Amino acid sequence: MSDLPAHGTARDRPARRPRLADALVDAIRMKVVSGALAPGTKLPTENQLCKEHGVSRTVVREAIARLSADGLVQARQGAGVFVREDAPDAVAEIFSEIGSKVSLVLNVLEVRMAVEIESAGLAAQRRSASQQAEIHAAFAEFEEMLRQGKPTGAADFAFHRAIATATNNPFYVEMLDVLGRRTIPRDLVTTLSSDLLQSEEYLAGLQAEHGAIMQAVAEGDPAAAREAMRAHLSASQRRYQALLQHGSDLGKAFTGQVD
Repeated sequence: MSDLPAHGTARDRPARRPRLADALVDAIRMKVVSGALAPGTKLPTENQLCKEHGVSRTVVREAIARLSADGLVQARQGAGVFVREDAPDAVAEIFSEIGSKVSLVLNVLEVRMAVEIESAGLAAQRRSASQQAEIHAAFAEFEEMLRQGKPTGAADFAFHRAIATATNNPFYVEMLDVLGRRTIPRDLVTTLSSDLLQSEEYLAGLQAEHGAIMQAVAEGDPAAAREAMRAHLSASQRRYQALLQHGSDLGKAFTGQVD
């Protein structure tokens, strides 16, 4: 058995601070997509949005700024904030961008499966005590970022890279370094689905998968380590395939297309 400190579960952790601006951006954007807020429509006032969504003025202003940057809304001095007349073009561009990025992610995941499943098995066979400690440190950093409600992407990459390092074959590390930010791409594809890819449930599920990999490596069980990594990356494939379908369904609904 491993002598590593027991890692916490989602139930053990304090509730993660919600991404309030993300939730408000999603809510307004989806009203635009669904037609509930048609081009030219005035958005509720700051006070109304604060009361309706239980958020502060700061959150509302951040959300409006992001929607404005996306080309969906426009502030008119003294009149309020309105859905842009060309918002449909901006939404179509968002759908197209999501599809391209998710397709890229799925391609990267195929490569990662070819590399990381075996790297997990080799790490279980070859890891040193210090390398095992690095794996655990990256896991703990992810846990802390999750607890604080901060982005977990860097800690996620550090975890996978630490496992590659523990193979004691530098080419496994080089492969991940070549992929770079594309290895952990969820921040790039949350334009319409931050609720799916940044939620407490989603990230806690990732961390549980990481825990299974870490435990198998710590116990020196190559078969279990490979299977845990396979399960983790296969689950990621399913999540992104679901996101691709989600974006496709929204796009069809927005443009009035049906199968």
